Amino acid sequence: MGRRGFLRFGLAGAGAALAPGLLSACASPAASGGANSLRVWDLFSGADGVLMEEMIAEVTRGPDAFEIDRTILEWGSAYYTKLAMAAAGGRAPEVAVLHLSRLAGYAPGGLLEPFDMELLAEFGVREGDFAPAIWQRAQWDGEVYAIPLDTHPFVYFYDLDVAERAGLLDSDGALVEMGSPEAMLAASAAFAEAQGGIGVLFGHVTDPAQNWRLFNGLYAQTGNTFSLPDGGEPEVDIDAATEVVSFMQSLFDGSTNPNNLDYDGAVAAFTDGRGASIMVGEWEMPGLRESGRPLGAAPFPNVFGKPAVNADSHSYVLPRQENPDPERRRQAHRYVAEMLKRSLAWASAGHIPAYQPVVDDPAYAELDPQSSYAEAGEIAVLDPPTWFTGSGSNFQIRMSSVMQSALLGDTSAASAAQQMIDESATLLDQPNPVV
Repeated sequence: MGRRGFLRFGLAGAGAALAPGLLSACASPAASGGANSLRVWDLFSGADGVLMEEMIAEVTRGPDAFEIDRTILEWGSAYYTKLAMAAAGGRAPEVAVLHLSRLAGYAPGGLLEPFDMELLAEFGVREGDFAPAIWQRAQWDGEVYAIPLDTHPFVYFYDLDVAERAGLLDSDGALVEMGSPEAMLAASAAFAEAQGGIGVLFGHVTDPAQNWRLFNGLYAQTGNTFSLPDGGEPEVDIDAATEVVSFMQSLFDGSTNPNNLDYDGAVAAFTDGRGASIMVGEWEMPGLRESGRPLGAAPFPNVFGKPAVNADSHSYVLPRQENPDPERRRQAHRYVAEMLKRSLAWASAGHIPAYQPVVDDPAYAELDPQSSYAEAGEIAVLDPPTWFTGSGSNFQIRMSSVMQSALLGDTSAASAAQQMIDESATLLDQPNPVV
């Protein structure tokens, strides 16, 4: 079997994550067949990969069926390098998936083509169908370059029985509001006492993103913006940043809550019943639920006053092609619209559908615990919009490394905040390799 054949739908659709060494620097040749024959790239493996395969299977049936040549690439820097190279060479697929937080590294450099919103409206998808918090990040220089499929936020999962014993459920059976650092610390102590062990689990040691995800949401709750203007200096309130890191140190003090867990260790501790709650991405929901614990979930607690939750969005984009076929481009718009309309299936993995008609569907309200944190999509905060940030970026790695030292007690909160600003300034001094 040739290299391209190995990457095609049959094997890739089984959810295999493919090593970057298996991939060439350019996309496969132009799709054969009619205008509804499309090449699609994504980065979904495991359970997400299987769900995506099921959704694609639905649109490949019926009188208006698509012929989809699906390629799964390994998620992370390898995927984004591959996509950039293919688009720069004009040999990209008709449709690809991009984390919305990475858009600023692609749209300005001409690696993507904007969507035709009139054409999307013809297929039933309009601006008003998306939460403003996500939709505003789908645009660049006045044009729409990405159509969000979902919002995947940082979520607070907890054991419902333990929360009830701790007195942390309201009259509707939902987690009580926190509202302040002191209230969050008190809730953590109550969780720990009711659990007979750990109140809040958080795995961050050697993780490339966890500390940044926690910090980014909390910092936005202070009402400040972590701004990284091109050609300028970081615009960060160091006092607010210090306050957030200090709170993180207080919450994970090594006593009530451990401060030295890695990601897998934290997830295992929760599924094994050794902790009352866990701060983690919504994508862990299926595994946490399979543990058998009565699982509750809530948008990340509002600790500093302004509702905000760290999040990202898997979005569809139209990579640049040297000689795009107009009718095939039209069918690419139709494909994106059809996939959004089927995103209730995508929600079964924990993701919040970005297409609001699906969120408003009574069937979504019946999904438990997914529907309990649906409002996180309305208060989502992504990475600062610049070329070096976003999911899988070196920026997240460097920020998380700095905060790891603070949580492990190797540096102060003030020093960590200053180091984050200094690291950001260093990255801002580097030229954008695409533009």
